[in-house]
Amino acid sequence: MNETWLKVRGISKRFASRLVLRDVCFTVRQGETLGLIGPNGAGKTTLFECLAGLSPADAGSLTYQNESLAAANRQKALFYLPDGIAPWAAQTVRWALGFFEKLYRNSQTSAAELANELKLDHLLGARIGSLSKGERKRLLLALGLLTPQPLLMLDEPFDGLDLRQTRDVMTLLRRHAEAGRTLMLSIHQLIDAARVCDRLVLLSEGKVVGEGTIDELRAQASLNEDKAGLEEIFLALT
Repeated sequence: MNETWLKVRGISKRFASRLVLRDVCFTVRQGETLGLIGPNGAGKTTLFECLAGLSPADAGSLTYQNESLAAANRQKALFYLPDGIAPWAAQTVRWALGFFEKLYRNSQTSAAELANELKLDHLLGARIGSLSKGERKRLLLALGLLTPQPLLMLDEPFDGLDLRQTRDVMTLLRRHAEAGRTLMLSIHQLIDAARVCDRLVLLSEGKVVGEGTIDELRAQASLNEDKAGLEEIFLALT
């Protein structure tokens, strides 16, 4: 988990007169779970969209394994799963899982395994449009984990999940990371981020204010107390 795998350099994005992202720079290491954290409105989703090539950045670049990664080629290296989408509302959960399994035949896991782990077995015949927020989130996570791209970017993976479901999903994500998948999670709940992420990128008002492990961020914030948590660190750095 020490090898720098992806470098993000100078990503900036403006909507009309509003500068949403400001010279965003950070690295992603192979096999790590990297958390992108910050309050609502910090620019997390916009950054994910720029990284995925869905929204053109006004400036900046991505380097993947020391080679420039153009927006048109990013789907080879990464898969972005947005928050709050409800694709194929008229189709069933079984259809969606089967579609992704056939589309990505070289996936490291199976639809049946993920359906069991994410407790979707009893929902296989349900139409996607009828699912609750938490049920839809678990389906989307299953679809994301069926993809083979080396980097999986998940926007708010725990939104809509209860405490037990959040814990189970964290365990599942850790297992996939241990098997070699690199994960980047956009999270606004600091407690969740501290529990699941190896390193963190702190985003505030569109700019990076800290990057590293919790211990490294604590040092960056000049907090000497070992008990200082992520909330105190974030407040000190912003």
